[in-house]
Order: sequence, then structure tokens, then C-alpha cells
Amino acid sequence: MIHRTVSEWNYLTIDPPGDGAFTRELADRLIVVAGATDVGGTDGERIFTDHHRRLRAQQVVGVIAAQGCSVEILPKIEGLGTAEDEAGRTNIRGRLIHMLAAAYDLDLSVGEAVQLGSQKHTILEVLIGLFCRRLNDALREGMPRRYVGQEDDLAVLRGRLDVQRQFTTLAFSPQKMACRFEELTPDIPLNQVFKAAIGRLAQVSRAPENQRRLRELGLIYSDISLVPIGALRWDAITLDRTNHRWRGLRDLARLLLQGDYQTTSHGRAPGFSLLFPMNDLFEIYIARMLEKALKGTGLSVRAQDRRHYCLVDQAGSRRFQVRLDIVVYRGSEPVMVIDTKWKRISDRIEDAKQGVGQADVYQMMAYSRLYGCPRVMLLYPHHAGLNSHGETGRYKIAGCDHELVTATVDISASSISEQLVDLCSELTVGLERSNLAYSQLQ
Repeated sequence: MIHRTVSEWNYLTIDPPGDGAFTRELADRLIVVAGATDVGGTDGERIFTDHHRRLRAQQVVGVIAAQGCSVEILPKIEGLGTAEDEAGRTNIRGRLIHMLAAAYDLDLSVGEAVQLGSQKHTILEVLIGLFCRRLNDALREGMPRRYVGQEDDLAVLRGRLDVQRQFTTLAFSPQKMACRFEELTPDIPLNQVFKAAIGRLAQVSRAPENQRRLRELGLIYSDISLVPIGALRWDAITLDRTNHRWRGLRDLARLLLQGDYQTTSHGRAPGFSLLFPMNDLFEIYIARMLEKALKGTGLSVRAQDRRHYCLVDQAGSRRFQVRLDIVVYRGSEPVMVIDTKWKRISDRIEDAKQGVGQADVYQMMAYSRLYGCPRVMLLYPHHAGLNSHGETGRYKIAGCDHELVTATVDISASSISEQLVDLCSELTVGLERSNLAYSQLQ
């Protein structure tokens, strides 16, 4: 199995045929798998672009595997090194695990995420190992069970008599009784999710320790019904104070099961992918961290807000629904709209507009108008070319007293919450500002 690790936007060299070589044939297999994934786009160009002698990773991170090869794509995060050296891979992998944990409620501390990132495995194997260990720990206190309604024809009455079935279906079988009863069973939707995850991961894991753990877990769950992944009853899983310890495991199983898996029986090349578009991951991560940071301040956070439409036609029907990354509310009043952008912003000295796209400005002006929001923000990841994180520019929107703010957050630092609180500090004391020096986008 040939494995490579590469950073987003970096190139993966295609080698001449030989032992341990990442050949053209393997590259073609990866491209086929990339094209079959949900995030790959046509011919997989959203994951890799083919430059004949090398593949270029795009703005998607995670793991993708084809027959005979796998590639781990890591994000570019300033201050943590690069994916080309072991220390950099460790740091970046740990930070990526932390972002995934925050975005998908995996209940990991920053320290635990860093420790997991230090393991010499791909992000996929690290998550599989985490799932196996946590599931084993939880099972020490017993497998979750629930009373489930059953119907059976028995020699003696158990539970309640099903009168209708007794005098119709069993009318000529008086030796049997139509019983309705409840039975305490482990064969419930939550355990069916875990069994599906164990089976899926056993197909894709290559780490010997993970394979061993998955075999052991498979034996424990051997009596649980095997439900196809697409038919799992996530809506039927009930978590309360009696079984809340399973919540994190359910979320981790959901994350691992979202990976795409293709087999030749479906007419596609065999392969697996667990991939995350960095734009989406950055957005979800910031929304979750901001929600935690503003807890107790009187401000609330709503992600993926879809309250408004751009247009209303003559019949009164609304058209062109907007989807905002993050809206900060004080009560029911929107006080700030944040749009996250996973791309590099320029220094003011290099570029007066800081590389802010014109389309992004138009979009934020529309959000400000639709929501009547006095402050809108474009939020980027920080990089070493800027003096410091935080606000990088403040602009007055022509024709009104609203503002557009550009800012960055240092993803490599452990003080994400403090950075986000600082960016929202004016909202906690009111919106009045005096003697502000505005700059105007030209």
C-alpha cells in the first residue's frame, strides 16, 4: 500500500514505475475515486487537478484511498510547520483533529487532540483508533439496552393478549396465544450504528492495532442486526441522562460513516474517502467556537441562517434565499453578520484592498441591508505576513452608517475563544463608537 501526505494546494509527484512508487496508474485510480465522491465534482477536480506528471491537491482535507494507494491531505495552517516534515504533520494533524472535534461535537480537549495528532498515522487511522478506544471504554459499563415492543405467538400469555390476531389469524390454533410484550434488548438503533461503523472501518483501516480492535468489537456486536448505512435510524436514537455517555461516540460514528465508500459491485472503482472542504470546516469551527465564547454575554450565535430572501415577485412569492455563515443576535436583533473565508488575506501595505474580493463586498452589503445589521465582518485565517491577528480593516458602507470589518483569527493558537471574544467585544458594551477613522474601499 503506497501512502503519501500532502498539504492543500501542494503537488503530489507522480513517479516512474518501481517499488514504493506513486505511479501514473495509482494516480488515475485516485482520480476515479475522487470523481465518485460527493465533494469531488466532475472528474474529481475539487480534490485533485491532474497536471500529468503530478497531482495538485485542492482545498479539501482528509484521506482518500484507492486500490493500492492512499493520500492524506492536510490543511495549510500558518505557524504549525508543513506536511512535508514529521513535526509539521504532527502539529497540523493535531489542530485538524481539534477543529473536527469542535465542529462535530466530539468532546476532545485541545491537549487530547494534540496528543492524537502526534501518532504516526493518517487522520483517518487516528479517528478510527479514537473510536475503538472510546467504544471499548464505554462497553465496560455495559452495552445500552432498551425495551422494544414485540409480537409473538406463544404457548402461555406474555404481556397483553392481541385480541384481534387471536380470533382471526389464530382462530384455529387455540394452543397458541397472540402476545404483545416488551423485551429488554441491545438490538436498538444506537448499537446498529456502532455495528455499521465497525464493519465499515474494518474495510478501510490498514493499521494493525486498529484492525485488531475492530475484530474484537465485531465479536461483541455479532448479535446486533446489520443495517445498511443508508437505512440507519438516526432519528430513532434516544439519548437522555441515563445514556448521555454515548453521545460523543454517536457523533464520532456519524463522522466516520459520512465517508464515501465505493466497490466494484456498484460499478465504480474500489476506494474510500473521508474528506472535508476547508471552507465548510472553517465556517462550522468558527461558529461552534464563537457560540461557546459568547455564552453568558447575552449574545447568541446562529449558523447557516436562512431567514431572508433577496427578492419578492409581483405575486408576493419570495425568491433567492440567502444563507449566512454566522449571525450574532442580541435577543431577536441581529447585531453582526460574519462570513468566513478560508483564504489568505493581504497586508494593507501590499494591497490597499487586502485581496478582498469585489463579489465578497457586494455579498456583505446585501447581508447588511437584508438584516438591517450595522456591522458585517469578513473573517480569514491569520498568517505570518500580517502584523497581528484581529481586525485588519474597517470600512464605512456608502449610503448608510453600517460598517464592513475585515479580520483574521490565528488557528494555530490555543486562544481561539479569546480572539473571537475580542472581535465581538464592542457588541457586549453596545454599538456606540466615537471618533472612528473610517477608510473607504475604492
